[in-house]
Amino acid sequence: MGPLAALLVATPVFGFSLSVDPSLAAGPSLSNVPVVAAVQTSAEGGEESGSDASPGAPTVAEQMQERGRLAKLHRALGIATWASMTGTVVLGFLQYWNLYGGGGLADTPCVQGDAIFGQSSCTRQPLPHLISSIATTALYSVTFGLSLRMPDPMNLSEGDSDYAQNLRRHKRLRWVHLAGMVAQLALGAIIANGDSFGLSRANDYSTLKALSTVHMAIGLVTYGTMTWAGTIFLF
Repeated sequence: MGPLAALLVATPVFGFSLSVDPSLAAGPSLSNVPVVAAVQTSAEGGEESGSDASPGAPTVAEQMQERGRLAKLHRALGIATWASMTGTVVLGFLQYWNLYGGGGLADTPCVQGDAIFGQSSCTRQPLPHLISSIATTALYSVTFGLSLRMPDPMNLSEGDSDYAQNLRRHKRLRWVHLAGMVAQLALGAIIANGDSFGLSRANDYSTLKALSTVHMAIGLVTYGTMTWAGTIFLF
C-alpha cells in the first residue's frame, strides 16, 4: 500500500467524502507530488532562487493527513447524526398521531385520552421529540461543519471515475438535507408555538394539521436524503 492509500483512512458519512478510488491508491506516492515554487530575481545579483509560493502553507501530504484525521471524527458523528435522526423521525410520527391521527379532532388520541407518552404531550412541548430534535440538530451542525473544513488538495471529486461521480453526488445531496433541516426547524418552531403565531388547535386545527403534515413529509425526505448520502460510500 502506497503512502497515499495509508493517508486516506476514512470515509465520512455526510459532507465531503474521504474515500479514495482504488486506482488512486496505486498511483505515485505523495513524495512525487511536485511542489509549486515561485522564482524570484535577486535585487542585487539578479540570480533566480526557488521558494514556496505560500511560505508556511501546509503541503499536500499534510493536508491529506488532516483530511484523514477529520474523516474519522466526521464518520463517527455522521453515524451518530443518522441514528439520532432516526429517533427524531419516529418520535415525530408518534406526536403527529397523538395530535392528528384517527380522522377529525374529536377522534384524535389526545381528545380520546389515550395519547402516547401521556396527555401532557398534547398540551405541552413534546419533550421526547424536542430533546431528540435538539440532539440531532447539534450533531448535524458539527458533522456538516467538519465536511466544510476537510481539505481536498487533490480534487478527488474531479474526473469521470465511479468514485468521482459518487463523491460529486454525495456533495450535492448535503445541500438537499441541509435545506430540509432548516425547513424542519422553522416549521417545528411555528407548530410547537402556535399560540404565539395566532394558531390554536380549537380554531385552526386544519391549518396546524396541514403544517404538521408538511413538516413530517420534509422530515422523511431529509432522512431519506441523509441515508442516501451516507450509503453511497458505505456499500
